Amino acid sequence: MPKLLIVDDENDVREFAANFFRKRKMDCLTAASGEEALTITEKENPDLVLLDIKMDGIDGIETLKRMREKNSTLKVIMVTGRKPDDQEAFNKCKDYGATDYIHKPLELDELEKIVMAQLK
Repeated sequence: MPKLLIVDDENDVREFAANFFRKRKMDCLTAASGEEALTITEKENPDLVLLDIKMDGIDGIETLKRMREKNSTLKVIMVTGRKPDDQEAFNKCKDYGATDYIHKPLELDELEKIVMAQLK
């Protein structure tokens, strides 16, 4: 069973995505912050991380950077509220090894397609 970590500071977004993937027979972990995500990643070693860019505390870009320093093969999909008109953030995510990018509001079909493609 694939293990997915969903990181978002919005509780409803986290639970919405977690419930969706639990119905698809995935082991879903959630984190409300970058700090929490780093702790869970070290302990649980997920197969894939859905990581929100905009969070209080350590933002998603810094969290991604620290995750990749500890585990260079970890697959991370960045979640953003904006289209990639924020080219600088998009480029940083790519530089730090983000495997894909998805926008809010989360479209479940698109989300499922991207997640399943990464887990194959």
